[in-house]
Amino acid sequence: MTLRQGIRTYPKAILWSMAISTCLIMEGFDTILLANLFAYAPFKRKFGIPSPHHPFSYELTATWQTFLSNGALVGEIIGLFIAGVVAERIGYRWTLIAALGAVTGFVGIVVSAESVSVLLVGEVLLGVPWGVFQTLSTSYAVEVCPVALRGYLTTYVNACWVFGQLLASIVLRAMLTRDDKWGYKIPFALQWIWPLPIALLVYFAPESPWWLVRQNLLTEARHTLIRLRSRVNNQTEGSVGESDYEGYIEGTLDMMKRTNDREIEVNGGTKYSDCFKGTDKRRTEIACMCWIIQTLCGSTFMGYSTYFYEQAGIGSTHAFTFSMIQFTLGLVGVIISWVLMSSCGRRTLYLAGQTTMFFLLLLIGILACIPHRIFTFSSNAAPTPVQISIVALLLLFTLTYDATVGPICYSLVSEIPSTRLRGKTIVLARNCYNISGIVTNITTPRMLNPTAWAWGAKSAFFWSVTAALGLSWSWWRLPEPKGRTFAELDELFERKVPARRFKGSRVHIFAAREGEVTEKNEA
Repeated sequence: MTLRQGIRTYPKAILWSMAISTCLIMEGFDTILLANLFAYAPFKRKFGIPSPHHPFSYELTATWQTFLSNGALVGEIIGLFIAGVVAERIGYRWTLIAALGAVTGFVGIVVSAESVSVLLVGEVLLGVPWGVFQTLSTSYAVEVCPVALRGYLTTYVNACWVFGQLLASIVLRAMLTRDDKWGYKIPFALQWIWPLPIALLVYFAPESPWWLVRQNLLTEARHTLIRLRSRVNNQTEGSVGESDYEGYIEGTLDMMKRTNDREIEVNGGTKYSDCFKGTDKRRTEIACMCWIIQTLCGSTFMGYSTYFYEQAGIGSTHAFTFSMIQFTLGLVGVIISWVLMSSCGRRTLYLAGQTTMFFLLLLIGILACIPHRIFTFSSNAAPTPVQISIVALLLLFTLTYDATVGPICYSLVSEIPSTRLRGKTIVLARNCYNISGIVTNITTPRMLNPTAWAWGAKSAFFWSVTAALGLSWSWWRLPEPKGRTFAELDELFERKVPARRFKGSRVHIFAAREGEVTEKNEA
């Protein structure tokens, strides 16, 4: 099935997947909102201490920056594990609706917070439903669409994340004219807009057909497949006859059931411990490392971009403007990734992106060593040529990240796991990301904060080293899942095909009980 045929045949699946992925706009919004508030004067005045570099400015201490940045991540770890268990029992839809209800209540805590400790509690609690969104939005996207659409809809999850980041930067830029507490309370309160309309969409959405098959609810799974597939005939451009349409539905359902039965035969269980047994152990490693690489590649600079710009000596007005441009480029990058995916594999894009970002980080570090103005006391101070160069490189870094590693990661972590353990594998992988994120959120504020290590843009040297480590792993261990059905991936992992041979291997599934794997150029 081609991309065009997939769009014509599964338009309803595309719309439902996009609707569920909208949940992540909220997380992207709050994550960047909080990090960028570290550079917002009213917020620093309320929760910070006098700056050591100027008597009339304030700075949130590196310790509290660390606590606040990690608070949501701690909550997400809890939420992810909850989602992995609850969603498998009651389904994706009801788990998401419950999480959206929790968001409505927890937003009130951060809006009303008058102390940094209460704000921290609110962030931890908000992290719990965000953890639910992280795993279920990705799992749902990959389970309601055919192979031809899988990469596009899973990477759209990243587009929602980036769109939330862009919204947060626009809102904060608009709030620069306010010098009171509502300058940061209003952005927090805007999060109340999302839960109700998204909950209504989720309520009317079809349940994941793969989840229904795992529960042996085959009648319901068949009904869901009918809701997801149109009656378009891709050969004649007309409508499919009733008998042919029934044949398509029954054939798809039979394939799903046989894939599920095969995985039960090979591995059996659906517990977290089963993710580390047999062929699933390798699949879990790949999924976890794909997400860890998102932090190893230096993406922390994007999350702290406004604060990073300020610590590089750029005035706050320009810093917030550059952040808006940055996240706009992020959305452009996701669109570019959709174009590249049609001709390049997931592995190719991942390796190319990591290599490019490694060299960009080196250049940022080198430029930071050139003497230039480090601190400015004017919010409208014009940036120097060196600062403009650093900003340009970080913007190019953002474009590269969101055209490669950022969105492609979502495709990889949703395609690599077995169908029976997909939800739990994504939970483990995302929690590896969150744990590595906690480490980066401990180190990054200290690298940038003038009251701590004060490395500024020179911290790019550190991240270039971690980026090189991630690139090395990807070269040796990351396989190419593009164009493979879940049954084909099962067979490749069962045969222990090396990562660099995945693309060139041909699989014959269900033809014989033992299966067969051959090289494409030999077939």
